[in-house]
Amino acid sequence: MGHARLVYEFEATVWRWREDGTWHFLTLPEDVTDDIDDRTPQKAGFGSVRVEVTIGSSTWSTSVFPSKELGSFILPVKKAVRVAEGCEEGDRVRVRLAVQP
Repeated sequence: MGHARLVYEFEATVWRWREDGTWHFLTLPEDVTDDIDDRTPQKAGFGSVRVEVTIGSSTWSTSVFPSKELGSFILPVKKAVRVAEGCEEGDRVRVRLAVQP
């Protein structure tokens, strides 16, 4: 019998890694970070956790990564998703995130 899939829904603000950078991320809420951290003892490289993410009508697989600086997991949001969903730095988006087994 398998484990129940961990699924979270939340809102977060898109931010850019550096002022001149192209990488954009979302910071997971503290309660979501704590729950994922507690319930996924087997993490991949760099402490990453594989996830499936939905923003608007875009769904993709990626990983969330721990940020010691922010004390949270961060989620990369690729350009194709930002373009498709019309979101950019500073925008608040609704996220559905499912931890992959």
